[in-house]
Amino acid sequence: MMSFILPLLTLYGLLTALEETGGDPSGWKLPFWSVTASKSFMQAHGIRTSILSVTAPGCCILQGASAAALARAMNEEGAAIRKGDPESFGFFAAVPPIEENADAAVAEIEYALDILGAEGVTLYTRYGTGARYLGHEVLRPVWVALNARKAVVFVHPTHSPDTELVSPLLPQPIIDYPHETTRAAVDMISAGVVRDFPNVKIILSHAGGSLPFLATRAAHLLADTGLSGQSAGDLLADARRFYFDTALSGSELSLPMVLDFAAPGHVLFGSDFPYAPTATIETNMVTGVKVLAERGDNKGADLAANTARILPQLMSR
Repeated sequence: MMSFILPLLTLYGLLTALEETGGDPSGWKLPFWSVTASKSFMQAHGIRTSILSVTAPGCCILQGASAAALARAMNEEGAAIRKGDPESFGFFAAVPPIEENADAAVAEIEYALDILGAEGVTLYTRYGTGARYLGHEVLRPVWVALNARKAVVFVHPTHSPDTELVSPLLPQPIIDYPHETTRAAVDMISAGVVRDFPNVKIILSHAGGSLPFLATRAAHLLADTGLSGQSAGDLLADARRFYFDTALSGSELSLPMVLDFAAPGHVLFGSDFPYAPTATIETNMVTGVKVLAERGDNKGADLAANTARILPQLMSR
């Protein structure tokens, strides 16, 4: 998956809002993006089609009608980019702050999927100033709408409720983001989202954070303490139903673990362009290609084929 920065963001005050709130709450700098830069990156790395998405905080940096208007503008811009070059681009739709107005979020999902034909929807790991992760009851109407449409959902981390950095050298995307994804995933599992909405295909960014490493621990503790009414086996089965992208996760240690943990065919390629330095992306890609070549495609290691199964419309363009 690939992130993108919209030219119209300045018009809708996103950059101003970021500046007024002290910058991106995660501590990361906003990178440059353009269609030309994206296609140059794709051509240099043998990528035929990229799915564009707006990373956190996105329109959630604003509130109310302003946030909803920005989400609509983002989605229409994404559709326009795809229309200009449908072989090269698809997009995952932006959603306005769910905790403020779930009905407005559902309305934007309906517009993006039913009218614009977005390839899927981007959700952040949590919403609001508290710990309203993706299993929270306030998000249930959104999951109902997504399930009815058999939607693909791309989960990307946002900043944690505590925005104080561990160190000036450690903006949140370096360490905290993967843990945010893990929190959201376990929250969805324990709250029954994965089981209650089986038609939704949920992609976790960055190989699911530390989920493959911690899932067994979480499942047994939830079951054995009685915190969950499900068995450890059922909880682990739900964890393996997620899809996992490989953005910044192509190391010789992490990628084999994800391939072994995920259900066959549930590992997808991700780049994290343009937010990650190109050198970091390339290091992960080179190592990842080596790992995949050593395994072959007998354990779901053919990432292109996996993507074709979850997003078949891309292959007909």
